[in-house]
Amino acid sequence: MDAVPYLALVSALAALGLAAYYYKAVEAASPGNDRMVFLMTEIQKGAKAFLKQEYTWVSGFVAIMAILIAVLITPPAALTYIFGALLSATAGYVGMTVATMANARTTEAAKDGPAKALPVAFRGGAVMGFSVAGLALMGLMVVYIVFVTWLEVDDAFEVVTAYGLGASSIALFSRVGGGIFTKAADVGADLVGKVEAGIPEDDPRNPATIADNVGDNVGDVAGMGADLFESYVGSIIAPIALVAFSAGLIASDAGNDTYLPFLVFPMFIAFIGMISSILGSFFVKGGQSTDSGALSRALHMGTNVAMGITAVGTVGGAFWIFNDDELFEHPLGFAISVIGGLVIGWALGKTAEYYTSDHFAPVKKIADQTKTGPATTILGGISAGMISVAASVGLLVIGVGVAYWGGEYALGDTADNFGGIYGIAIAAIGMLATTGVVVSVDAYGPIADNAGGIAEMAELDPSVREVTDALDSLGNTTAAVAKGFAVGSAALTALALFKSFEFAVSNAGGAVSLDIGEVSVFIGMFLGAMLPFLFAALTIDAVGRAAQEMIEEVRRQFREIPGLREGKEGVIPDSARCVEISTRASLKEMIIPGALAVVVPLVIGFISVNALGGFLAGALVTGFCLAIFMANSGGAWDNAKKYIEAGALGGKGSDNHKAAVVGDTVGDPFKDTSGPSMNILIKVMTIVSLVFASAFV
Repeated sequence: MDAVPYLALVSALAALGLAAYYYKAVEAASPGNDRMVFLMTEIQKGAKAFLKQEYTWVSGFVAIMAILIAVLITPPAALTYIFGALLSATAGYVGMTVATMANARTTEAAKDGPAKALPVAFRGGAVMGFSVAGLALMGLMVVYIVFVTWLEVDDAFEVVTAYGLGASSIALFSRVGGGIFTKAADVGADLVGKVEAGIPEDDPRNPATIADNVGDNVGDVAGMGADLFESYVGSIIAPIALVAFSAGLIASDAGNDTYLPFLVFPMFIAFIGMISSILGSFFVKGGQSTDSGALSRALHMGTNVAMGITAVGTVGGAFWIFNDDELFEHPLGFAISVIGGLVIGWALGKTAEYYTSDHFAPVKKIADQTKTGPATTILGGISAGMISVAASVGLLVIGVGVAYWGGEYALGDTADNFGGIYGIAIAAIGMLATTGVVVSVDAYGPIADNAGGIAEMAELDPSVREVTDALDSLGNTTAAVAKGFAVGSAALTALALFKSFEFAVSNAGGAVSLDIGEVSVFIGMFLGAMLPFLFAALTIDAVGRAAQEMIEEVRRQFREIPGLREGKEGVIPDSARCVEISTRASLKEMIIPGALAVVVPLVIGFISVNALGGFLAGALVTGFCLAIFMANSGGAWDNAKKYIEAGALGGKGSDNHKAAVVGDTVGDPFKDTSGPSMNILIKVMTIVSLVFASAFV
């Protein structure tokens, strides 16, 4: 058992090796003609410039937090906090770099059909996926081995938890900042281009097109990567922190036979999940059909294989780790908790697919509602998103019940509820065990989207755009599936971290009550329930303000640059100005929403830990529901638009299409800015509370 952290570290290094292999495979593919290379380079330059500025801004926040942690907690925790932030930022940058390299290569491969294009886009995404999972697990194992196993420092588990807070800090700002950038450009490009000027999506005449493609990479690749990095790290830390804080462990206790199995089992799940993801990635192969069902099966084959191997490995691992002690009556119980989490994560993804794919009734219904204009289209998307919340909450409740039962079954009557809470914590790792391949499939989407943009701007044969559109439409669904995994794990992880927070307060000599008859708890719950709505409003407003500026700039260029709108030869738009508008707006607008997640729990915690307990409970429930609602509404509107663009209900340019574009425009900040930021919000607030628990008391 002592070898498990080292096994997990080796699997993380293997994932990074695979990422390097896929990087070389993508690099070896042809990027196409000079025009395609020029467009690829412009997108890459814009994305790198944005990330450089974003990380410069966020580094100031990281420095302030590191000082606070060093002063109020312990200096080693400040070091691991910075380490977590650095690795998260690195994963985002690496993924963005290869995504902007893979887009033109996917376009070029699309000339030979989906069989060539799908693997190129997937390998580009796989660099992101295995960089995220590999760096996240490597960093966490290094922190654990150095500070818990080797140095046995005081407050060792606060030091481990601070690594997760570092990852969360980058994730929050990356998701919010990247989301504002990409949606400001997307909304501006769509409303002026498609609706007002009547020109196609990604038309080279549209000044916002390059900014839109840059946004796909900084929001949907770098932002999403930081998000899943944080989710993955948080899911592994949660059960470790739960055990450590519940028993008041110090580092020298970690090797104790009583606690060691509980501490290393999450690492074993991460190890087996990583190996499974590596094997699963080799099963993704494209066929000749552009049918989204065939493409979906090809893409999801890797995820399904990885899940199957993980399930089998988890059963074996549970019996290996928990079989030597009479304390564990039924080791299979812990395997049931993990596999339950894995299955519920998959089911949440499938629920998202049902509500966002144009193969199913909800999206077709929204498309049909475009016949009566934008208002009914928007109403249809809102109701679809809300109904999806009911289905997702039902699944989550089943998952929590199964995981709790599995943990209780494993420990029997030997511990008061601890087995059940531990079962819930390890179920969250089950959801994210296959992060490497899940992120690969998610990051594939923006690459396919960019490939379509390059095909349009380079004025390639329409058959190329047909292939990239088929890949892109599937990308919206895979993104919704990944968001289902992320938000489901966020709820379970936040619950485990909340329980750890209770134990940490108790260890420091305090106590947390969740009796809603207490005024402080009642006030805290309402404040917590309110914050996700405020956060969503601030981020949507931010997109709206930035989009207004973008719309005015696109209109100005069409008005003032002679021959631009008509497509006169030699007349090119000023794309750099649009990139600059999105960059400036997103960096300015991300500060207040991002700071809220850290400042509010700190302020409440120093006033009353009971109020903070109520606050975290309220935020968890409303944050989860809002995240599901926004992600699925946005995905449904987007694919209703793509369904019409594929030829249904009058096709491109029709009144139905214009109504669908308006719906998609409303959904853009829902699914790519506010919704995905919500699951980070609830975890950041919980992990901040946990790290500073002793300071509150």
